[in-house]
Amino acid sequence: MPVGRDGWFEGGAPIRVEGGIRARSRRGSIGEQWWSRRFVDILEGVCDAGRLARGRSYARKGQVLEIEVSAGLVAARVQGSRPEPYRVAVRVPAYGPREWAGIVTALAGRAVYRAKLLAGEMPPEIEEVFAGLGLPLFPAGPGELEMTCSCPDWGHPCKHLSAVLYLLAEAFDDDPFLVLAWRGRPREDLLDALRGERAGPADPADPLEPAVPDEPLAARAGDFYAAPVPLGRLRPPAAGPAAPAGLLLRLLEPPAVKIRHIPLVDLLRPAYRALPGEPDPPR
Repeated sequence: MPVGRDGWFEGGAPIRVEGGIRARSRRGSIGEQWWSRRFVDILEGVCDAGRLARGRSYARKGQVLEIEVSAGLVAARVQGSRPEPYRVAVRVPAYGPREWAGIVTALAGRAVYRAKLLAGEMPPEIEEVFAGLGLPLFPAGPGELEMTCSCPDWGHPCKHLSAVLYLLAEAFDDDPFLVLAWRGRPREDLLDALRGERAGPADPADPLEPAVPDEPLAARAGDFYAAPVPLGRLRPPAAGPAAPAGLLLRLLEPPAVKIRHIPLVDLLRPAYRALPGEPDPPR
């Protein structure tokens, strides 16, 4: 077994493969969204910088053959310098039904969080919801990550593990719900649970929740239909980010209706996507 001066295993050049999973990032850091960057920051804070650099190189060369995420486990195969690909496993504690019941209740109690998740977004504040329940969303440290590789390098993590971890961060970029699936609740199961959970009332202490004063109708009978401000002071609202096409289709419970064996939602989706388009200029 070739061993370097620092005690690390030094294998030969990896066998090149076709069709491997390549990192999109060709240089610099990996991870674009806040959740993937949070994961990478944790890794770079607890793992050896040299091995992580080798792992980035492996990830960019496409040496990782496959990655599969399930509850508590990321399983992968990485082609190294030997003919047989190495088997990599990264484990975190997956939360059980009792913990997830509390998480779903807490998320549904915040109307904004619930709406964003149902719309396919990952609100940054979700990490605080998990922390408030004593259940970290991301690995709290090296003690929560159990990483193994079948290669002969006893270092922790080896370059094969590092490559998988970086590609996992890019997979989180593509689908933030993989973070939650790794903790034990797949995307559709979570969204079904949120749809079935009644949203709680607005929390006036939460700046993200709309605060609406509760006043008896009798006290407002005289000015109920009056404008809250003089019309002359009204200004056009500032342009905000456009809502994603088909947002309503993702928020609402899909009807159990099919037309010629095609779900109604699938028929409506192209029409909803066309709605935000700009009208044709007059001729």
